[in-house]
Amino acid sequence: MGMTMAEKILARHAGKTRVSPGEIVMARVDCAMMDDILGPRVQIADELKRLGASIWDRQKVVVISDHYSPAANVKQAEILAFTRRWVQEVGIEHFYEGQGPCHQILAEKGFSLPGTLLVGTDSHTCTAGAFGCFGTGIGSTEMLGVLVTGQIWLRVPESIKINWNGNLPEGIMAKDVVLKTIGDIGHAGATYKVMEFAGGTIRQMPLDERMCLTNMAVEAGAKTGLIEPDDKVFDFLEAIGRTNYEPVFSDPEAVYSQILHYRAEDLNPQVACPHEVDNVRDVSEAAGLRIDQAYLGSCTGGRFHDLVVAARILKERRVAPHTRLLVSPASRETWLKASRSGILDILVEAGAIILAPGCGACLGLHSGILSAGERCISATNRNFIGRMGSKEAEVYLASPATVAASAVEGRIVDPRHYL
Repeated sequence: MGMTMAEKILARHAGKTRVSPGEIVMARVDCAMMDDILGPRVQIADELKRLGASIWDRQKVVVISDHYSPAANVKQAEILAFTRRWVQEVGIEHFYEGQGPCHQILAEKGFSLPGTLLVGTDSHTCTAGAFGCFGTGIGSTEMLGVLVTGQIWLRVPESIKINWNGNLPEGIMAKDVVLKTIGDIGHAGATYKVMEFAGGTIRQMPLDERMCLTNMAVEAGAKTGLIEPDDKVFDFLEAIGRTNYEPVFSDPEAVYSQILHYRAEDLNPQVACPHEVDNVRDVSEAAGLRIDQAYLGSCTGGRFHDLVVAARILKERRVAPHTRLLVSPASRETWLKASRSGILDILVEAGAIILAPGCGACLGLHSGILSAGERCISATNRNFIGRMGSKEAEVYLASPATVAASAVEGRIVDPRHYL
């Protein structure tokens, strides 16, 4: 009997020839990532001192300040300062602040490697699966154990195979693909399972789009999302000087708990309506709803491909007078690339406000918080009550194309009219 990608990765990291779903394994960790919001300040720094313990391998630990950067108040500033001091005290070299959401930085800096196991104190660590890396979010207590031992216990998950085949129509993006999938599976339908995306549609996608798919896997309860690595992944890693990894691929005879099939040609633009990510509808069912804010950014949107699509729609057009369009490039590197290519100029000329790379508006910390009664269409990953500010605000999730087109009209619209 064959094994899935997830099973092969966990078997390798547990020192076994094979594992089966439901089995508990102690797995060796390749990379441990902490962010500012659930990192050193939450129990970890104090407990390491209390235990008199040291970090098992400082070269495998990454700390990224992204949620509170740049600080909006004194409390956030103090947390950022604490994080800076701690990484200096313990000798963590891989520290990044103000460069963008952690999952994007992990990819750009070459920590999301095929066949590896990556854990992070953020639920969207599953983004790394776009590179064939088993990335999963863990809590601060679990991270303390990883920092001391370099290992973590995991239950081997079952896998759901999600086949998308065919060519995506103009104006349809990866966000539409994953929203449609989550709408069908449900917000708990993949709990502690792996969502393995496959098929010709997925292979055609650039890495920016694939990262959107795996990032959103946790919104169906998945332990991680995975995509088999290919030349697009290998070429990207070679370009940044990372060649020391061993990719894995699912066996043809691997057993899945469920196999889903979709035709890309049948897909319309999707929106996730308040207040659940699986409350998904065709955009036509929400069309015409007035919006106060449109947001393009976070670890789900705001990558270069997203900005290019938005610029195509916004070029020589203007954002509606009553609507705010906020754009947070996914990283400093994305910002520079978009700036040098003229993309940011197009967005600013259309009326967009360009923000620092980071997590701020996505979870209502700063730089775009919603007031009571406001409605936002966002390329982010969650639309829970109070997620982006007031509990009396509404958040609709959609693709960067739908966000940009809606910003032009000041109401939710089908982006295909603009492309």
